[in-house]
Amino acid sequence: MVITAVTIAGCTWLLFATRKIEVSSKDIKDGEVPTTGHVYDGIEEYDNPLPAWWFNMYLGTVIFAVIYLVLYPGMGSYAGVLGWTQIGQWQEEVDAAEAKYAPIYEQYANMSVEELIANPNAMKMGRRLFNNNCSVCHGSDGRGSYGFPNLADSDWLYGGTAADIKASITHGRKGAMPAWGAVIGEKGVDNVAEYVFGISGREHNTDKATEGAKIYATYCASCHTPEGTGMTALGAPNLTDSVWLYGGSPSLVRHSIRNGRNGNMPAQGEMLKAEKIHLLTGYVYSLSKSQ
Repeated sequence: MVITAVTIAGCTWLLFATRKIEVSSKDIKDGEVPTTGHVYDGIEEYDNPLPAWWFNMYLGTVIFAVIYLVLYPGMGSYAGVLGWTQIGQWQEEVDAAEAKYAPIYEQYANMSVEELIANPNAMKMGRRLFNNNCSVCHGSDGRGSYGFPNLADSDWLYGGTAADIKASITHGRKGAMPAWGAVIGEKGVDNVAEYVFGISGREHNTDKATEGAKIYATYCASCHTPEGTGMTALGAPNLTDSVWLYGGSPSLVRHSIRNGRNGNMPAQGEMLKAEKIHLLTGYVYSLSKSQ
């Protein structure tokens, strides 16, 4: 606050203190207008008065700055006479939009997910909500990318029912796979990877897979199940199919085993109202049903 006030006052004082209203005839010698003594590349700077328009414009900006800083926050903890804040203005705009569009969302709130899917207008609104809130991670087509699940297939980490999808959107999800490299060693990582390749129907080393099965039963089966089909309660992936969230190449599978993985989906319930989440649930549910 002090720095801002001193800066404005200092600049204004400097402007008036050094202001020259006009060039006196006494200053003109031999018909030459006096200079400031500054010379650059043969160009001299005349010691003429500032143009009136420039001086008045600067003075106007100072007056504007003083009025602005009295009305609005801009000087430390001073909140301004009007009490305006960015968050307050944002909230007013959000509230106005909610009041305007609430009746539109309410007409879909009591529809079942199946009814929403059959309603073209509901799906258009759901797609807009998806593009605004979900596409940055899952892609505009919902097919995901490295580390972000594909929502347009039938593979669901936490369950693919409408209720499961709504819970994921509302509360978010946090997935964590421990790093096993320090526990089972590099040889163990390689053996477990070969075992995983085997249960997913891929080409693998049988001898290494046999050893890997023992390690898998000890450290991996509690989450991924003994059969490797995964566990939706924990979000543990199914290892017997061809869907690989973090890539299915041998090097990436070994990396997952060795270093672990951590995933986080933000809870949208803190940002979206229930009516919007219901529409969004219907749209996401429709993506997998369209395949």
